[in-house]
Order: sequence, then structure tokens, then C-alpha cells
Amino acid sequence: MKHVRGPLCTIDVGERTADTEAIDDVLESYLGGRALGTKLAHDRLPFDVDPLGPDNSVFFATGPLQHSTMSFTGRMSATGVSPLTDGLLSSNAGGFLSRNFTGTGYSAVEITGASDELVVVHVTDKGVEFEAVPELEEATVSETCEYVADEHGLESEHTVVVGPAGENEVRFASMMTSKERAFGRGGLGAVLGSKNVKAITFDGDSTREVEIPPLQMEIHGEAAQADHPMKESGTTSVTEYANMVEALPTRYFSELSFEGIDGVTGDRVAEKKYKKGTCSACAFACKLPTKDEESGVETEGPEFETLMAFGPNSGVDDIVDVMKSNKLCDDLGLDAISAGDAVAAYLAAEDEFGNVDLIHDLVEQIAYREGVGDTLAEGIDRFHDELGVENWTTKGMEFPAHDGRTLQGQGLAFATSNRGADHMYAEFYPYEYPLVDSEEAFPKEGLEGKPPKLVELENRNAVKDSAVLCKFSRDFLTEERIETLLDADYEALLDLGGEVVSLERHFNNQRGFDRADDDLPYDLPEFDAALEAYYEERGWNEDGTVPADRFGSSRGAPADD
Repeated sequence: MKHVRGPLCTIDVGERTADTEAIDDVLESYLGGRALGTKLAHDRLPFDVDPLGPDNSVFFATGPLQHSTMSFTGRMSATGVSPLTDGLLSSNAGGFLSRNFTGTGYSAVEITGASDELVVVHVTDKGVEFEAVPELEEATVSETCEYVADEHGLESEHTVVVGPAGENEVRFASMMTSKERAFGRGGLGAVLGSKNVKAITFDGDSTREVEIPPLQMEIHGEAAQADHPMKESGTTSVTEYANMVEALPTRYFSELSFEGIDGVTGDRVAEKKYKKGTCSACAFACKLPTKDEESGVETEGPEFETLMAFGPNSGVDDIVDVMKSNKLCDDLGLDAISAGDAVAAYLAAEDEFGNVDLIHDLVEQIAYREGVGDTLAEGIDRFHDELGVENWTTKGMEFPAHDGRTLQGQGLAFATSNRGADHMYAEFYPYEYPLVDSEEAFPKEGLEGKPPKLVELENRNAVKDSAVLCKFSRDFLTEERIETLLDADYEALLDLGGEVVSLERHFNNQRGFDRADDDLPYDLPEFDAALEAYYEERGWNEDGTVPADRFGSSRGAPADD
């Protein structure tokens, strides 16, 4: 099996130390990326760790395919215990960081401890340096990137940055790279913020050798030549269709379609796109650099989920207003899905849907924890009672689009996801719209026959997150091609994906997670039976826990709720 190579570098920002250790046995079994980060976190972090305490870590890792020149490989993974969900999760980001990371020669980098002053950590193949940066306190992402470029000659694709939201420990703060690409979901930006780490830079010329088969160039050529709607409007290409089939959350999830959809479709986004945008080594180029000449707003996106959260779910029907929200989230370092949903919850409580000035003010208040923003920064699961609104989260994570009340297999996927309400954990929705060939499709309604497919999709995506492969490669990467690229039997790879999912679940079980957390804020037909079928397919207990002998004894008591 192809796998990432190199030692683990553990950086304690409190002690100002950097230690390396060989982890060849882990690499050979766990591929890279999410699998590597999950295994390291599971075995090294206390089960009762405080997500915002010094003992939590963020593990950065690439996969073997970041050593290729193939499209769909410009991503990398980060893993830690989430301040939003209180569980172990991985988040990944696109852009241009991953190749600069591999240049350091490390297979993974662990950031742990807590600094007594704000620092930038510089990681190279020559060593690690710590730079005190008190002048960057509450600097935006773009301001921090400009500082690093001016002082160190490193452009934004070398950086991981937290904005004011991360410093202020907003529970859904992002880590940003290439200025506008986010390790978005779960609040790992707040973990870095709690450690007083403003930014990390990666640079070097010591990329390890991983031989990737010539098939990579065939796939790269197909990506370049493909005529695909995502090349024009990214993920927003599905907006009108989602609205038509009533899978588009509107006005804080109170409706399933939006009468003002014409103002926020993929076509409106494409009209504002002014150049091609891509990730490292990718010829698919589905990113969305956008600009509005009249207002002067320039951003990347919005992608579909951001468009949903700050558009229909907030009662907004003007794409430029959504672009402004997107820009604010990127520069302040916020997960746009959770931020938009939190704002929508406040709009629902105050009957202020569509008030764009209030929306933009609220985003800033969240990032700086000012006024009501201090409440909203805690996430919907923690503030919904105070505002008197429904709790639209699963495992504490706010919902994306692809509404599970209509796409019911996706609804089950939201419930089972170890990460919480995240559409990319399994990606069941393409099979229910459907966006796949008819012979692969499932009916939208009902859950019969869907649990085995859900397990397969969760396992497959764990493999992709470990390789590391973009999820939008699905039209180009067959099972046979994945086998060839990774030099492994596909079923064995799916078994590895299942191991990753079970490791996450086992860690979270030790923190008190069980069947009660695999829940939804709405009812689905035969949900309990489908959940039991899912557990049986995974070989888990009926209470949603992994059998006690699967991964050895606990190292700490479950955390308090």
C-alpha cells in the first residue's frame, strides 16, 4: 500500500520544543491524512482532554497522493478534539499548502501545549522556530498573511492562520490557508487560538519519495478536458435543483425552498466569477474567485453551503450580500456554515430575516465575541434555549444544506457521522438527488436498504481523506483506479476506512458519546431500525459504542457533559 513517508514532528509551543520520532509502523498501516491523524490522536491524546486545554493537539498530515502531480490532490488533513462537538474529528482544506508541507520532510506535525504569548511557528526541513508576534493580536487572516510575506518572504500558500475568531476561541473558528481556503468544520481554529498560535508556516525542499503510477497523468488529462458545471459555478451548480426538490433549508430550517432563489443561484455566482481558481496540481479548476465591481467586494466563493447559510437560511436573496458574508468569514477565520446558521438562529429569534446590515454586524460580533456575538460564538447547541429557537445541530455541529427531511439517506448520514452534521462525511446526497447514474441511485424517501451503502460511503470517504483525494474526484476515480494509485485491494482499503471510522467512534465513546448522540432534530421513518442495521453492519454494540476489546483499554475517564 502506498503511504506517506517521514517522521512525526511534535511541537510543544509552551515548552518551545520540537521533537521527531519515527512512526513507520503507523504509516504502513494507516496510509496518511485523516487515518494517520486519527490513529495518532486516538493513541496519544487523553480521552478526557479539554478541547481548549494545552493537552489537546492538532495533527496535520498529508497523504501519499500529495507526492503526485495529479488533479484532485491539492488538499491536506488536520485532526483534533473539537471545541464545538467535544469529539475527535478531522477537517481538510484545499489550496496550495500540502506540497509546501511535504517539503518539510515530515509525514505529520503535531501542535500541542500552550504558549504564554502570541506566536508564529515556522516549520522547515532545517528545524522549527518560534516567533513572538504581539503586534498581530486580533489581526485578520489577510493582515497576518501580509505580515508573513513581508517579514519572511512566504506567500499565503505556506501558511495556516487563525483570525480573530480563533484567538477569541469561537467554537466554530476555522484554520485558514491560502487566505481563503478553510479547515472549516469543528472549530480547530479555536484549538490553535487556545494555544496562542497565530500562524504556522511550512517550507522546505525535502519531500520524501513516493512512487505514484503513470495513471496519474491520464486522470489529470481527463480533469483538464472535462466539460463539467462545477468548472463554472463550483458547488453552487446544484442550488436551483436543491431548491426544486425541496432540499434547501430556508429561514432557519423552517422551510425547504426559497422564493428568492433567482438572486442566489449558481448562475449569479458565475456572473461574478472573474478568473479561474484551483488547488495545487489540479486541472479541474472548480474554485470561484468572484468580484462585484459596484461594491468592490472580492472573495472566493461563495460555495453552495455558504450560499445556503447566508442566503436562503438567512432570508437573503442577493448574491453580493452573500459574497460579503463569505468574505467576512474568511478574513475573520470562521466556518461559514456554522456562522451562517448561528446568525440565522438569531434572525429567527428576532424576526429579522433578510436584514443584511444586521447579518454582517453579527458576523463581526461573533469573531470578536462582542455583544450578542459572545453568545452566538458558543454554537447553536449551547445557545438555542437562551434564544428560544430549535436546536438545529447533531452532536453540536450546525447543519449544512442537502436537507435530510427530503434526502432521507443523507439524514441518516448526518445522524451517524462522528463529525456531527456534516454532508462530506459520507456524501449520501448525490445518490438521492440523484447526481449519479440511475442504476446507482436511491429513492429520496425512506431508509430501506440504505445502511449498508452508508457504511460503504463513510469508509470510502475515510480512504479519500487519508490518500488525500478531493471528494469531487468521484466522476474520475473508479474503484480500479484507486486500487492502482494506492497499490492496494479496494476492499482492504474500505476495511481501513472502517477502522478509521471506528477509531473515531471509540475515542468519542470514551468521552460519553453513544446512541443518544446519533440523533436528528426531526423524525425519519423507520429511523431506529435503520440505525440498528447500521450498527450491525459496523459490528458495533446496539448502544452505538465500539466493542470494548476492539481497541484496548481506556486511558482516562469519560469527560463530563
